[in-house]
Amino acid sequence: MNSAAPESSSTITTTPDKQERILAAIDIGTNSIHMVVGRINATLPAFTIIAKEKDTVRLGERDPKTRDLTPEAIERAIATLRRCQKLAQSLKAEQIVAVATSAVREAPNGRAFLQRVDTELGLFVNLVSGQEEARQIYLGVLSGMEFNSQPHIIIDIGGGSTELILGDGHKPRTLSSTKVGAVRLTAEFITTDPISNLEFQYLQAYVRGMLERPIEEIQANLEVGEQPRLVGTSGTIETLALIHAKNTLGTVPNPLTGYQLSRTDLKEILKHLVSLNYAERAAMIGTSDKRAEIIVAGGIILLDAMTMLGVESLVICERALREGMIVDWMLSHGLIEDRLNFQSEVRQRSVLKVAQKYQVNLANAERVASFSLSIFNQIKGQLHDWDTEERELLWAAAILHNCGVYISHSAHHKHSYYLIRHGELLGFTEADIEVMANLARYHRKSPPKKKHENYNNLPSPTHRKLVNQLSAILRLAVALDRRQIGAITQVHCEYKPQKKELQLKLVPAVPNDDCALELWNLDYKKEVFEAEYGVKVKATLV
Repeated sequence: MNSAAPESSSTITTTPDKQERILAAIDIGTNSIHMVVGRINATLPAFTIIAKEKDTVRLGERDPKTRDLTPEAIERAIATLRRCQKLAQSLKAEQIVAVATSAVREAPNGRAFLQRVDTELGLFVNLVSGQEEARQIYLGVLSGMEFNSQPHIIIDIGGGSTELILGDGHKPRTLSSTKVGAVRLTAEFITTDPISNLEFQYLQAYVRGMLERPIEEIQANLEVGEQPRLVGTSGTIETLALIHAKNTLGTVPNPLTGYQLSRTDLKEILKHLVSLNYAERAAMIGTSDKRAEIIVAGGIILLDAMTMLGVESLVICERALREGMIVDWMLSHGLIEDRLNFQSEVRQRSVLKVAQKYQVNLANAERVASFSLSIFNQIKGQLHDWDTEERELLWAAAILHNCGVYISHSAHHKHSYYLIRHGELLGFTEADIEVMANLARYHRKSPPKKKHENYNNLPSPTHRKLVNQLSAILRLAVALDRRQIGAITQVHCEYKPQKKELQLKLVPAVPNDDCALELWNLDYKKEVFEAEYGVKVKATLV
């Protein structure tokens, strides 16, 4: 990762791989839909951006009454996604990974839109939380700049939200996403053109109030004497840098990564922009993506953030969320080992952090997780065909299945669903989190039912099948530690296909312990497993 490297190539450390792999990453944002196509070469090691596609669809222009995505915006988005898909296929991308951010996240019909994309295009889109978006932006920036273990603050100004991240090239110290974005603020606060002094002052005060908390968090996580460098990403910040470059250099730098913009210069640019009307701003910017409509709000966000952080300049990085999605895909497929290795453990750390927050009995949770994975592994290929990713979701759900006790023991499985669903778990997609929350929800009491709202929130029939089958495994695992004292140490599974019978041979921790309570609870809970897998379960001590 060399900051002097061109934008099209970024070196990262990976495990050896003989073949080049092509991956497409699509970011469905509030203002635009972007796609990059990357060629991953593990032997260099490097990934290279070989194609880009972008369209300003303005999903953030929602219905003022219902806050729904408008039919017009949805049609524009689907047309753009279809074009992106065709381009990715023409470049022989082995997979398209896609995420949707704040506009879709907040719209009441956002999930319906994603379901339509899945139905019409066969394209599954992950709905990511603000913190997860910030984490992937961090990965993207790390793939394009060298931090040298020094603290950096990253600011990404999108259409609907602004992400602020503090990191030093290792584990991020803070990740935040705040609902101040260039499209959102323009739509909600700007009615005059050029913007009136009153609206400018009100907007500035609002932005400062919204940014106060994440900036305080960043400052609290800086060591005494540290002077972090500010890194700016996103179209808004790049546009402001281009305006400055044209004014001072008379040309556009290529690449833009590494270009610096001072707070003093930004203030002058913004002062000029607010004096212009839309047509004049458009002529000045010279782009065709409607950036002129939202550049004033974006400039206010950036200037206020720099002022509140007390930094005098920022450096541009053209890599952000989309490139971070490629890095994250490489991490999840075991292609990266070296400096970003800490990120491969982000899921585990995030789950354990939530468990600690809600005072989970970790010894019990780990035993339940161990039993769950043991059963999962032993019946794989015989009673189910799920793989590594699903196994990891089962582990996470097992660790957190009892977290709802933190609220109340009564109906704690339902409380567990809520806490997992809203726990800001990092490294997981929205669909992953919905699956984990449902698995915990069904570790006891009623099995999954169509009338349950949480079950219907699952994005596809495949996800519902996953919850049906893995929650049945989780029920057996919970029963095996009924007294929460580790009475049983191992479970050996033997499937008898002729009899349609699954034999569980249990190894007690103490030889003379009859484990009567565990066997009774297992007999009580096995009914759901038997119905789901079409087998009889018989358990004996060995």
